[in-house]
Amino acid sequence: MGQKPTANGQDEFIPTRHSLLSRLKDWNDDESWKEFFDTYWKLIYRTGLRAGLTDMEAQDVVQETILSVAKAMPAFKYDPGIGSFKAWLQQLTQWRIGDQMRKRRPDEAQANRRAAETVRTSTVERIADPATPESEHLWDKEWERNLMDAALERVKQRVDPKQFQIFDLSTIQKWPVNKIVDTLQINRGRVYMAKHRISRLIKKEIAYLKSRTE
Repeated sequence: MGQKPTANGQDEFIPTRHSLLSRLKDWNDDESWKEFFDTYWKLIYRTGLRAGLTDMEAQDVVQETILSVAKAMPAFKYDPGIGSFKAWLQQLTQWRIGDQMRKRRPDEAQANRRAAETVRTSTVERIADPATPESEHLWDKEWERNLMDAALERVKQRVDPKQFQIFDLSTIQKWPVNKIVDTLQINRGRVYMAKHRISRLIKKEIAYLKSRTE
């Protein structure tokens, strides 16, 4: 999935984002689609909640947005010169949120659903109103939060559980070093080493994701 660790520790646990987007052209590549879903579903879901959707509606937005990505993949060509992947995903998410808002009107729900199915693959007909500066700012903040969450999860799955526990207690839960030492029965040096190593891995992961998707 990600690149193999090198001898000097460079690029540990880092995914190849462009390669991932290319692999998504194969709808049967379950591993790549799982990686994509695991990386971005929270971003889409939380954006839906922030827009005023219910939990169920936000879940539907996740499903419909991922479906939109899947339908676009056969002809998809990533070109940073034209637009960023981040902006493209934001646009798809906004369209699907708009679909959910329109479904709230009982007298128009069925018509909107049929219309959405008819024009779903038409880029021109699906263009929504331009994003406002405020919505772009909120998307950027949510994007950064999502990158952190995704990086944390990927690193957590690959490092020693005890090391990640130490990092979680010291960095995320903000426990004092003395409390960690007493609770886990370890020396202070181990706390500092775990915090430094995992923080470094997470920073590398985030930097790479930014360079490949913005």
